Amino acid sequence: MKQINKFLIILLSTAILSGCDSFDHINTNPDAPTKVLPSMLATHLIREIAKKDRYVKESVEDGLLAKLIVWNESANGLQYNDLGRKSFDSYLLLTNCNDLVSKAAGHKGYEGLALFVKAYALYYISLDLGDIPYREAGKGEEGVYKAKYDSQKDVILAILDDLDKAYECFSAAGETAFEGDIVFSGNREKWKKTVTAFRLKVLINLSRKEGDADVNVKSRFASVIQNGSLMQSNADNFQLTYKDQTGMRYPFNDLTSNQTKYAMHSSVLIDMLKDLNDYRIFYYAEPSRAKTEEGIANDSFDAYTGVDPSVNYGEVSKAHGANLFCSPNFRYTSTEHPEGEPLIRLGYGEQQMILAEACLRGWIGGSPAEYYDKGIKANMTFTRDATPDGYAHNRVMTDEYINSYPENDKIRLTGDFESDLNKIISQKYIASFLQYTYEAYYDYRRTGYPVLPINPSTSMNSTAPDRIPSRYMYSTDEYAYNRESLDEALKRQYDGNDNINGVMWILR
Repeated sequence: MKQINKFLIILLSTAILSGCDSFDHINTNPDAPTKVLPSMLATHLIREIAKKDRYVKESVEDGLLAKLIVWNESANGLQYNDLGRKSFDSYLLLTNCNDLVSKAAGHKGYEGLALFVKAYALYYISLDLGDIPYREAGKGEEGVYKAKYDSQKDVILAILDDLDKAYECFSAAGETAFEGDIVFSGNREKWKKTVTAFRLKVLINLSRKEGDADVNVKSRFASVIQNGSLMQSNADNFQLTYKDQTGMRYPFNDLTSNQTKYAMHSSVLIDMLKDLNDYRIFYYAEPSRAKTEEGIANDSFDAYTGVDPSVNYGEVSKAHGANLFCSPNFRYTSTEHPEGEPLIRLGYGEQQMILAEACLRGWIGGSPAEYYDKGIKANMTFTRDATPDGYAHNRVMTDEYINSYPENDKIRLTGDFESDLNKIISQKYIASFLQYTYEAYYDYRRTGYPVLPINPSTSMNSTAPDRIPSRYMYSTDEYAYNRESLDEALKRQYDGNDNINGVMWILR
């Protein structure tokens, strides 16, 4: 696999550099650490799973795929349903996970973190591809250079087992679970809540496997609720907070890149917000210049217009030239606020929406509406609190507005399963703007909500132009270095065909 080759390159580079003894001796910094400490590995691992890509275009690709954002620089493949191939780069983290466990032998906090990071990183690779190496992954030092692929079912079961172990490790750790934590400062209880939130996310994505006796998703979900620590507020969010420092700035900011000018709001999100009289439109977007030049106030819903993400690129460019679009709110891009807003990976609001769906499905007791309302309010509060003064276009989301929002007839749950599921997933979709990377796509793929526009005449999905693809293809590196194992996995899953419309186990 690709990580094996990178490892060999590192070894070769080390051998070459070892011949420069006198140079290294002369230039040794006596204040620099002479070995990698567990705390340093912990910092690296957390940053790698919490961050978004550094550059603007890559950082919004999930929004292009989920039709939250339209891109004007050129016809973007993800916007037009061409997913391409998925890198295996996340496997490089497994070496660090193994090193962390070995360097901190017997330290439950670090062991819990290593288990969590492995489960987290490989889970998303599996969601994108299907079968992947799991049991043999990261065992290059043991001589396993061509890891066998596990079935996606076995991967998910192994992930759930590792998350259970991670929770046990954090429970057995000290109050400060470990050092080097850039999110929670080692707070054991917050890590337990993070693991619980992730277990619930994995399980809700198994909604199509409710009848699988081995997975036993309903019982597992109820057990996690009964025995796990749940997030109680936004203060428990597993999120990365950016800073006004080189390499640590918000990725979607003009100090980071000059590409922010190409991002346009899609009609899917803008029309949804307008239909629901949702003030988040004023926090997410800038009004259309064409509309304000007509005299429409920037605090009027009429000043906001989106671009259909399925129209041909010429129409997108035309709308951009005519200023008939909304750019993302300047709070994201302004050089006065290079820290942007925190990036949530696992959050309280999302957890409550997952609980609402589980309740709707009968997996747990209670009222779906109660969880749903709390999820909406948590997201609105987060958005308001993360926005600097003066960027809400005079439409501030007061506590009164936030508390009354779920009472809107178009938002309130009614007891009809499909209608309520649509509303729950649609509220998660709204909350995912520049947050919760790729979750909106995974939810759409699993539930079909919200309904997204598909235009066969502009779709780059050549074999199924009337569909948004259901997966990425495997990387070319796997074909080059682990072909035998990959061919076996393709035959097992997709009749030997590696294409973007193959239906993986979790979706069947």
